[in-house]
Amino acid sequence: MNALRRFRQLVAFLLLLALPVLCACGAESAETAAEETAAPQRVEPKGKAYYTYFDTVSYVYDYAGDSAERFDDRSAEVSHILLEYHQLFDIYHEYSGVTNLCTLNKAAGGEPLAVDRRLVDFLLCAKEMYTLTDGEMNVMLGSVLQLWHECREAAAEDPMHASIPPEEELRRAWAHTDIDSLEIDEAACTVRITDPEASIDVGALGKGYATERAAEYLEQEGAVGYVLNIGGNIRCIGDRPDGSGWVTAIRDPDKSAQDFACRIRIRDTACVTSGVYERYFTVDGQRYHHIIDKDTLYPAAYFSSLTVVTRDSALADALSTALFCMPAEEGLKLAENIGGVELLWIFPDGTSQSTPGFADLIEEPEES
Repeated sequence: MNALRRFRQLVAFLLLLALPVLCACGAESAETAAEETAAPQRVEPKGKAYYTYFDTVSYVYDYAGDSAERFDDRSAEVSHILLEYHQLFDIYHEYSGVTNLCTLNKAAGGEPLAVDRRLVDFLLCAKEMYTLTDGEMNVMLGSVLQLWHECREAAAEDPMHASIPPEEELRRAWAHTDIDSLEIDEAACTVRITDPEASIDVGALGKGYATERAAEYLEQEGAVGYVLNIGGNIRCIGDRPDGSGWVTAIRDPDKSAQDFACRIRIRDTACVTSGVYERYFTVDGQRYHHIIDKDTLYPAAYFSSLTVVTRDSALADALSTALFCMPAEEGLKLAENIGGVELLWIFPDGTSQSTPGFADLIEEPEES
């Protein structure tokens, strides 16, 4: 019972800790405080945390003042949506009654499998993202990513004997990453991986896609003033009731998690950051992070972090990986061709570059 009590206290603490990240920051002036005293009472945000999906913590916030019952209903449905996609996208576990990515990977080289329509839609989206990013976001990179995953897991268990995948193994795995080995029959709702040594990995897209489906549900419900934070993938639905938007912080990749490179104010959009500090292991003093460049088959070396702001969370998630693996000049051209995409690049030397639209989102710190 003591362990359970401590866990619940931790849950409550983390939920409270997460709320200010999405709230406007800075001290209020005396005039502002006086105006708010006369104004209607400020609505206190509600929040719920979920710990089972996509190996991360998911938060649902309501800033619009829904009743407790309505918030409970809406957050429960968001949780259900995340659960369903978590199970569909899982590459390590199978679930009763579900043909998921783990099932498809195990059946690689075999016959087509009937799957849930939602999985067909997702894989069609993945193919579109492959084309859009000129192959930089490739869900069929699983054979290569698995080698790095195994080394990262082994390093966590035995750091003193950590190693990286041998070059020849990476090259052999690369031969089994052709996007055309993923066959989708949309009419029959079946999927087949034709190459028996190929496998799907959706770490660059799955979480953002599921987040967008949850946001889509909230929009259809007429919800406004909601924010989803799914493992750091931020998706704002509408605006705050006072029209001020939300302030979220972009971490400084060279410092601790409490140090920020900047803060930006966003509304009715998604914000996703990829960085070298998220998942990594160290071999002979060199850090190897989890974002693998398809051209080198090693961790991409262009940036320390890259932030994407665009309305669709799936697109933001895909671009945060794809653009991480290409020079800033190429990434900028791609973003301009897509439209409605704002970017912040932070380079290994600590310098940064952003699109003009991203610069407009930055909150200048208040003078003390």
